[in-house]
Amino acid sequence: MNNDWQSLFAKDASLFPHLADLPKDQVLLSTMSETLFHQASFLDQRIFTPDLPRQIVAWADIEAVSLPDFPRPQYIFHIGHVGSTLISRLLGELDNIFALREPAILRQLAEVEVNQPAEVGWSSDEQAERLAQVEKWLSRVFHAGQRAMIKASSFVSPLARPLLAKNGTALFLFASLDRYLQTILAGDASKQETSALADLRLHRLARHCGQTLCKKEDLSLAQTAALGWLCEMATLCDAKSRCADAAIVWMDFDDFLREPASQLQVAADHFGQKLSPDHAQSLISGPIMSSYSKAPEFDYSPSLRQQLLAEAAQIHADDIKQTLLWVDQLARRFPIIAAAIATAETRR
Repeated sequence: MNNDWQSLFAKDASLFPHLADLPKDQVLLSTMSETLFHQASFLDQRIFTPDLPRQIVAWADIEAVSLPDFPRPQYIFHIGHVGSTLISRLLGELDNIFALREPAILRQLAEVEVNQPAEVGWSSDEQAERLAQVEKWLSRVFHAGQRAMIKASSFVSPLARPLLAKNGTALFLFASLDRYLQTILAGDASKQETSALADLRLHRLARHCGQTLCKKEDLSLAQTAALGWLCEMATLCDAKSRCADAAIVWMDFDDFLREPASQLQVAADHFGQKLSPDHAQSLISGPIMSSYSKAPEFDYSPSLRQQLLAEAAQIHADDIKQTLLWVDQLARRFPIIAAAIATAETRR
């Protein structure tokens, strides 16, 4: 990169704020083409290559860049493993949507939100100001008429409330608890991820409930998976209840898979995009629906997903049954858990 990066940053989205070094107050900028954004499943260090131009600049220097008034991003928040990347890819095929999938810098700010701003020396006001700055950076697009749509990582859900507080627009993706348990228990990688996140999710859920629920060591495999559902659903329910002026639509991923064309139209309409029935049918009939969204080189269809979930439901039947009873007991004790269950049941 040359020293004229400020003018490039103000022009369009090609200089991407990839990662922040919060203690040093610096940001890593990467040069990204529109095609690379379109292809990327994750906007984090996983897409770094030796050929990707990068430069470290001071946060204050980016803050000083005068930006045009791009429209605020719209969002897809979700509970994890519920088709958010798939739906982001499908919507990203529309001309006026600039899809950003899992910007790492938002995950960093979510970690600050969970661990409290004092961890990096920020006041609460400064934390809010930094988040607003990053949102403005991520609002930049390539063409007139485009609008950024951020598909956040599930770990970023603690930021849903501040990001949507002032007339924000979002799609909240979820699955029923039993389907979520089957999904997590169907894959070794998802089970490992769930176990690794258990302590953090217990901490987050304790903040919603007002007390610690249990110890990680006391949880069965299915209970550990249920913890993820409870934590992320409670977080989204809390955001919905506190953002009365936000435009939020809930969507059950299994409803989407049953009627993908019409559900895709619902999502597009919510985001203010025109999508005809024919165009919707063309999109869901194309290669996006028949490949693994996070790694399109691998085949993964709704029918294969159904087969894997059915196998997991059979193998883990007893653990799932006991876990559903455990969650019912928690719902009697904690209103936020009851609200999460009620939301999942009434939105189906």
